[in-house]
Amino acid sequence: MAPDMAEPRLSVCLTFDFDALSPWVLEMAEGNVAALSRGEFGAVAVPRILSLLERHGLPATFFVPGHTALAYPDIVRRIRDAGHELGHHGWVHEPLSRLAREQEREILQRGLDALDRVAGVRPVGYRAPSVDVSANTVDLLLEHGFVYDASFSGSDFEPYYLRRGDEAPVNAPYVFGESTELVGIPFSWGLSDFQYFEFVPGFTSRQDTPTAVYEIWHAELVWARENAPGGVYDLTMHPQAIGRGHRLVMVERLIEAAKALDGVVFERLGDYAARWRDEHPLAEWLAAAPVHARPPAAS
Repeated sequence: MAPDMAEPRLSVCLTFDFDALSPWVLEMAEGNVAALSRGEFGAVAVPRILSLLERHGLPATFFVPGHTALAYPDIVRRIRDAGHELGHHGWVHEPLSRLAREQEREILQRGLDALDRVAGVRPVGYRAPSVDVSANTVDLLLEHGFVYDASFSGSDFEPYYLRRGDEAPVNAPYVFGESTELVGIPFSWGLSDFQYFEFVPGFTSRQDTPTAVYEIWHAELVWARENAPGGVYDLTMHPQAIGRGHRLVMVERLIEAAKALDGVVFERLGDYAARWRDEHPLAEWLAAAPVHARPPAAS
C-alpha cells in the first residue's frame, strides 16, 4: 500500500457484494435447484478473497444481505474478524422500487437485525440490491442513521450528497429535491464484475475474459488517479463471479498496479465516506453550487 498521507490522491475501495443464495432464491433461479446452487459458490469464494486481501494487507467492504448473514454466519464473522467493513445489502436481494415505503422499512430493519444477530454490527453503509432504489430509500437510510449509500451513479469518482424529494415528470421540467447529509459513493456498472462474467438467462449474457476487463478497470484507475484528486475508485465485485481462480489472478494484478501508483491508498468505504463528509460539510459543499445540488431558482 502507498505510504499514509494527509490528502490521498485517490482512494481505492475494494467492495464485495456477498449475495450468496439470496438473489437466486428471490427470482433468478426460477425454481431451478441447480441454478440455485450457483449462489453457494459465493461461500466457497469468500475465503479465497479473504486470503488475497490478507496477503496484501488490504481493507475491504462486504455488503451482505440479511438472508446471507443467517445462511453463512461463520463466514460473515470471519469477514468481520479480519477487520473488513460489513455493509447492508437488503434482506433477500429485493428490488426496492417495487416496494411500498413500509415494506421497504421492514426489509431494511430485517437486514439490520440479521447483521446484528450474526456479527454484532450496525452498518453505516448501504448498497441497494441490484442498485434498484426507490423514492423512499434516502429518507429511510437517514432515519436509520446510515452515513453513506453506494448505489447512485450521478458521478464517477467524486462523492456527493444525495437528495430527497426529486420529481421526474415526463411533461414538465425535472424537479431537484433537497440535499441531505447522506454521502453518495458513486457506483458504475463498468466497475462491477457481474455483467462481464456471469451468464444468467434474461439478465446477462456475456463471458468476457479477465484480460479484457482488466483493461477497462486499469484504464479507469489511471484516469481517476490523474483527474479526480481526493476521489474514490469503488470497485464492485461479487464473490460468486470474481472468485474463480483466473479472475482472482486478474484482481491481484490490478491491486499490484494500484499499489504502484503514487498517492493511491486502500480504504474501507465507511472510512472514506466519513472522512469525505468531515472534509466537505454540507453547508460549505452547497455554497460551492455543486451540480448535484438543487439549482437556484430562475430570476
